[in-house]
Amino acid sequence: MRTLHVVTHPEATHHVDGLVGGWYDSALTPAGHRAAAAVARSLRARIAEGADVELFTSDLLRTAQTAAAVAELFGIEPVADSRLREKSFGEAEGRPKAWLDERYVRPAPGRDRMGHDGVPGVESVAALAKRIYAAMDDILARPCENQIVVTHGFALTYVVAHWIGMPVESTGVVAFPVASGSITVLRADDRFGGRALACLGETGHLDGR
Repeated sequence: MRTLHVVTHPEATHHVDGLVGGWYDSALTPAGHRAAAAVARSLRARIAEGADVELFTSDLLRTAQTAAAVAELFGIEPVADSRLREKSFGEAEGRPKAWLDERYVRPAPGRDRMGHDGVPGVESVAALAKRIYAAMDDILARPCENQIVVTHGFALTYVVAHWIGMPVESTGVVAFPVASGSITVLRADDRFGGRALACLGETGHLDGR
């Protein structure tokens, strides 16, 4: 039985400043750091003491800081992987969200969404899905029964899509929206070969943090 805990980083400075995130390397806010500690405590309560655990994280600062809180509690080293980054928003990154809203061109109804950018330099869904799928291939090739992945809100959709076996070419219309600081639990049954989405975007651990 394999269990994969997928964490979305908590509140970061680009959230409170109203800026476009993507690859813009924002840091956790003080509230975000408290939430990261709550995430770590929740994961520690879910995973048995002495169990083998691996930790993977996007290499951006806000996810690395979240992973550091988890790593400290588990006594393990996180593995940074740039393929787990958020979608890149090109020239919009770090700019006010209003700037992006004014310029973003939405795909026409019925048109292929996989290669659409909307703003110069924006990463296509096809490119995003392919890099996250490649990262997940490598993570799941490892035999560890308990794995933690720290990533971003938009990117999480493609982690889940990979888990349930969705073809890359179908990911242009899929969405699994979750809150910042959430935990999603994915479980595999080695006996029957099934993969379950056991919990999507749980945030109860953030209450009273």
